[in-house]
Amino acid sequence: MRYSVISFDLDGTLVDTGAEIATAVNRTLAEFGLPPQPEATIFGFIGAGTRTTLQRTLDHLCERDGICVNERCRAAMGPRLDAHYGDLAGTIAQPYPGALAALHALRLGGVRLACLTNKEHAHALKVLQGTGLLAAFDFVAGGDRLPHAKPHPQALQHVLDALGGEAGRAAHVGDSATDVEAARAAGAEAWFVPWGYTGGRRDAGREAHRHFTGLPEVADFVLAANRAQGCRVAA
Repeated sequence: MRYSVISFDLDGTLVDTGAEIATAVNRTLAEFGLPPQPEATIFGFIGAGTRTTLQRTLDHLCERDGICVNERCRAAMGPRLDAHYGDLAGTIAQPYPGALAALHALRLGGVRLACLTNKEHAHALKVLQGTGLLAAFDFVAGGDRLPHAKPHPQALQHVLDALGGEAGRAAHVGDSATDVEAARAAGAEAWFVPWGYTGGRRDAGREAHRHFTGLPEVADFVLAANRAQGCRVAA
């Protein structure tokens, strides 16, 4: 196969954003008189947008400690989380090893690149800008700008439509079962990386077509596959 579009998840795939998300969630909890939660606990709730991470944290507090927040207060906490994370996005986050070099290599190889995330679009742009990755992408799609969030097939199809790509020549790279399901549902290849936020699922990458141990390995594989396609000689 010759790959024309590679889509990447953001949190836990390209960038380690866990610390800044956890800090924003805990600042929001503190503002409403609620106890802070361990980073590791909040990490387990990352993957469907920052507000969903907060809601999952509140559900956890209710189920584990009996500290239950009513719907009116939950609704009021959303904008405060946005404000706290707006201050933090891209300031603590760190790209995973080789991220920028891998993206640049793919771009130089003629591959169109997208960042497809369930994180809110404004926050995603700040993270990419703050970590120096934004300029590498042809298209960025945050969850609140999508017709349907991952794992719905329309999430990746939205990216492919924007870039003029075909699912049969595309792959989506992610760290969660949500990413794997999104790629497979859209008819693209599902590629898994093991270092991110799996939501506590040990089998998160079970249905992936390929597993990679580093981002440079993703670039090497794509470029080698494209070179092989470009050098075929008829018998």
